[in-house]
Amino acid sequence: MKKNIVIAGASGMIGSHLMDLCLKSDEVNTITSLVRKPSETKSPKIREVVVRNFETIQTEPIDFGHVDIVFFCIGVYTGAVPADEFRKITVNYPINLAKSVQKTNPNVVFCLLSGAGADRSEKSRMMFARDKGAAENQLSAMKFSRFHTFRPSYIYPDIPRKEPNLSYRLMKAFYPLMRLFGDTVSIRSMQLATVMFEIALNGSDIEVWENKDMIDYLNRRIDS
Repeated sequence: MKKNIVIAGASGMIGSHLMDLCLKSDEVNTITSLVRKPSETKSPKIREVVVRNFETIQTEPIDFGHVDIVFFCIGVYTGAVPADEFRKITVNYPINLAKSVQKTNPNVVFCLLSGAGADRSEKSRMMFARDKGAAENQLSAMKFSRFHTFRPSYIYPDIPRKEPNLSYRLMKAFYPLMRLFGDTVSIRSMQLATVMFEIALNGSDIEVWENKDMIDYLNRRIDS
């Protein structure tokens, strides 16, 4: 049966790849793209819904009744916003979307783009790790049909973009060297999106996907 998909963050690096995969897949029926402003992406498959504020999404008349899979890919770089705003985007936004979906359809697959080092003890001194862990904990406790969280390390952008800061410019420059350090330190953006897409559609008993798990999955996929 074809799937109905929700993507939050389709204009971002990973969300845009997921959108392309959904558009090209015969297994996808419809795509509900939650956006802050209308995009130029046009397709009979796509229904764009403008969400001005994910803090109040539960009060908006969005029909999630026939949704099968939700991809939450909205994020913000550490240091780009104050700590309270970072937590609001990292924790409140996905939780509010999940609650809005769950009101009408608890039997969905919810996929979170998290990050390496997410700390489910929520005791880390690092804001990123603490808040990502908090989001994972709350989503896992909601008991959807399936919940998967994906924890990439450095993501190399397959589509050229303006890097957000100096550290990302350096990591991109040294990516060939980083690859020599094995499967725990980096992944390409299309690789990450492919794993998320296929796990969401095909199923898995694994809830937490670390960077190495995703690379191993892709290697098995090539060998099979």
